[in-house]
Amino acid sequence: MKNKIKVAVLGSTGYVGMELVKILLNHSYVDINFLGSETTHGSYLNNIDNTKEYNHLPLLKPNDSFNVHDSDYVFLALPHAVSNKYVKKYFNKINIIDLSADFRLDNFDVYKENYGNEHECKEYLNNFIYGLAEINRDKIENSKNIAVPGCYPTSILLPLIPLIKNKLIDAKNIIIDSKSGYSGAGKKFDFKKMKSKNDYNFYNYNTNNHRHIAEIKQELNKHNSENEVRFSFNPHILPNFRGMISTIYCDLRNGVQKTDIIKLFQNLQKINHFIKFIDNDEILDFFSIQNSNYCKIKTFDNYSEDKLIIVSAIDNLIKGAAGQAVQCFNIAENIEETVSLL
Repeated sequence: MKNKIKVAVLGSTGYVGMELVKILLNHSYVDINFLGSETTHGSYLNNIDNTKEYNHLPLLKPNDSFNVHDSDYVFLALPHAVSNKYVKKYFNKINIIDLSADFRLDNFDVYKENYGNEHECKEYLNNFIYGLAEINRDKIENSKNIAVPGCYPTSILLPLIPLIKNKLIDAKNIIIDSKSGYSGAGKKFDFKKMKSKNDYNFYNYNTNNHRHIAEIKQELNKHNSENEVRFSFNPHILPNFRGMISTIYCDLRNGVQKTDIIKLFQNLQKINHFIKFIDNDEILDFFSIQNSNYCKIKTFDNYSEDKLIIVSAIDNLIKGAAGQAVQCFNIAENIEETVSLL
């Protein structure tokens, strides 16, 4: 049996940070020896619904009091433009798994357009592996610096990259319509936007102007040997706490049949434990993926035989964040990929 790996979580009181702690707490090879927070110090962490206090874990301390030499790994569950300040101090001193957007993008000009120019170590952008576990598994193995993908990109890239890489769909006219629970907006989200005296709300936002577009485009183009991938992206917020569904409309390339798509997803499922292709009448909804690290995929016929509808569902807090981070940790440490995620 491996020795316990000492792990720190900075930003442990946010939605993602609390999910991370919950998963790592049940990990047979992990010892959580530091929990950091920007706002809460000197008390114990409560779990995500405040029904349980983790009084057997370290007391919460300021994030910046973490001693990099005390742990083997640090998970940074910090906001964009904050995480990089810690990476600047920790780089090459500890294994880093960053859950912000600070190291997902390869080009600083693209980062600056989407997240501003507050980045203290842009020179390290290309030193992080993009942690889309099923696609970049070989690169993640033995990696010391991992940037965990965003939730929307995870739900979109997992079905689309294999299709584009294998030249099964037209990469010039893809339409992506995504719906997310409001936890994806973080703890500062104003729930008054979701609930009035009479009813719950539902709305789209940042259509074709969302920060994650750059990330999606970057990763799709890495697997496209022809012209630039072109797509429309329309995200929505639902009055659910957790869950995410992306509906993708695409055109099949000449000569490609729907059976070719089904075969690809069936093969993808065989070699990836956390991808499930639904080829029966099972309903693909939030309940089917909440509190799990699965990405479930289903295909539907369009009015035309040369068009296809793909639905992809994940839990935005787990497969879209904390679960994928731990999956990457397991791969990097040559631990069974499913440990603490089932």
